[in-house]
Amino acid sequence: MPEPTPQTGVRAPVGVDPTRASIARVYDATLGGKDNYDVDRFVRDKVAEIAPRQSDVARMNRRWLHRVVRYLSGTVGIDQFLDIGAGLPTVGNTHEIVQQQNPDAKVVYVDNDPVCNAHGRVLLETNENTHFVPADLTQPDTLLSHAEVTKHLDLSRPIGVVLCGILHHVDDDLDPAAIMQRYVDRLAPGSYIGITHFWDPGAESDEAHQMALELQRRFTEMGLGSGWYRSRAEITSLFGDLNILEPGVVELDDWWPSGPSVHQRSTDERLILGGLGYKPDNAGGDGVVTPLHRSNSTTK
Repeated sequence: MPEPTPQTGVRAPVGVDPTRASIARVYDATLGGKDNYDVDRFVRDKVAEIAPRQSDVARMNRRWLHRVVRYLSGTVGIDQFLDIGAGLPTVGNTHEIVQQQNPDAKVVYVDNDPVCNAHGRVLLETNENTHFVPADLTQPDTLLSHAEVTKHLDLSRPIGVVLCGILHHVDDDLDPAAIMQRYVDRLAPGSYIGITHFWDPGAESDEAHQMALELQRRFTEMGLGSGWYRSRAEITSLFGDLNILEPGVVELDDWWPSGPSVHQRSTDERLILGGLGYKPDNAGGDGVVTPLHRSNSTTK
């Protein structure tokens, strides 16, 4: 299969076009799903040539998501969630984890790909508290004002926002940090934002830096057109002026792991970071759970 010419920036949603790789379908292929085409598997395989544990990275990303939303919906008491860049449905979706903790919690998924929206509505809208909305994460004011978002979520109260593995597909030219600050500004005090993002460790490790550069080249130049590896400082800037909870912006399995590591982490497993930011409430909280935070985060 010939390699497509390099592309930059954020492209229009791919939809059902089988000649163009899709972010959601490549991720699905990496997880071993069936909702993908040859062009998506081509990108997956080019990445796997130098990073053979990418399927493990994708699963790490899901486990991180589960830990974050379980903490927010259970310990903190957040009862409404916005999952932006949700992609294709898979095992252990956000609403399934959240509603195990609180069956009345509301979850709105957002994606700009019409295929993701079609699949999402069929497979994820399993109850009156779960909805899928077509919108573009790079337009925060439009997204947060969308009639279906405001219908199901009360943005005057705390909300949990998840951007799991999506912001590394936003070009620098669009200023992803400025986009995220718009979300921060619009959210009510007591809200949280969770982010995972491809990481280039730079001088911290030359081997890992070189792998990050080559992975970025393969993502951006071999069919997908996006997939940028950024520094820890650049990723941290995506949280704007939120308070970042301990242990900070770290490798995914270092963020509140569910148990000890069962194997030595490979280089490709290290090249993604995650963190959780908190917007202080009127009491000036720092993100540590208190009864005040919990009472502000639920209508129960």
